[in-house]
Amino acid sequence: MRGTILKVAVHDGDAVSEGDLIVVLEAMKMEQAITAHRAGVVARLKAVAGSRWGNGETLCEIVDPT
Repeated sequence: MRGTILKVAVHDGDAVSEGDLIVVLEAMKMEQAITAHRAGVVARLKAVAGSRWGNGETLCEIVDPT
């Protein structure tokens, strides 16, 4: 979904559980909560508040803890 990142709730290295908030995206004047699809550790976070994102772009990865 295309939109503007309003809030980034995590940082690289943060542990997340399935359903935890990752970012809030505004699209078509509506806020959408983007949540973790699985438990793990946030890696390669690219989302920055105020930036625009297009369809299919990766905001971050969630990897297994080391």
